[in-house]
Amino acid sequence: MAYVFLTPVALVMALLVFFPLVQGIAFSFTDMNQYNMGNAFSEPSYQFVGLENYRNVWADLVAADSTLRPILVQTAIWTFVNVFFHFTIGLGLALLLNRPIRGRTVYRLLLLVPWAVPSFISALAWRWMFNGSYGFFNLVLTELGLPPINWLGDPFWAMVAVIMTNVWLGVPFMMVTLLGGLQSIPRSLYEAAEIDGAGRWKQFWHITLPMLKPVATVATLLGIIWTFNMFNVIYLVTQGGPVQATEILVTFAYREAFQNWNFGMASTYGVIILSILLVLSAVYLRAMKAERVEGVMD
Repeated sequence: MAYVFLTPVALVMALLVFFPLVQGIAFSFTDMNQYNMGNAFSEPSYQFVGLENYRNVWADLVAADSTLRPILVQTAIWTFVNVFFHFTIGLGLALLLNRPIRGRTVYRLLLLVPWAVPSFISALAWRWMFNGSYGFFNLVLTELGLPPINWLGDPFWAMVAVIMTNVWLGVPFMMVTLLGGLQSIPRSLYEAAEIDGAGRWKQFWHITLPMLKPVATVATLLGIIWTFNMFNVIYLVTQGGPVQATEILVTFAYREAFQNWNFGMASTYGVIILSILLVLSAVYLRAMKAERVEGVMD
């Protein structure tokens, strides 16, 4: 009976996830492009090229004038900075909302607004706020007597702009997840620590963080995966500009597919993205498992 109930979900997953995944991996071994992909009037004529696309990626990566290497560096910076602020700000807000303060329900609802609004709407709204002439941030800077910032035209500030937008979008999920973890910690542990004379910092370091670690591990891993693949914010706020200053690997693969119409190479980048995320996930989970085993032995 269990398999009967699981069958509809398995079919949907096979159609929407596994089939496109296998198809994308297969395309990465071909030279598919707009000319040989086929259409209603002609048969596909793309050829199997083996590892040629992967060799081209490696050659570009090690070349002195590599176009892919800066993209990988920007992707790493984008992912690390965003997840860092997601976790630290989310944890801080979760600790505040876990305390008995007045209006706590209202604060929770307000802080969930960025998560409730569709990401493409939020990205477009933030793009207008970063407008050089009429944007909210430059108007505030002008009122304070400070020079306006070329948010979307300067490489450094463009990266700051997209990070600010994505932090605003990602903090609510981390906050809600960590808040659920905090509320699952038994109050008796803190009462025992207070009796032993432990202050708030020691309670946080020796009770809150260890008990919160399983939830934080899953939330951080999901945050890494989602941020690494966050296409909407980059494309809608800066479109990867100026001059690819905010381009990340997923938007780079999108351009290869739908601007250069090189679907074989774009599929190769997709496989590389999948491989990187699998490796990061495996390393992260292995490290957390080793730490838990060490903690049990201690």
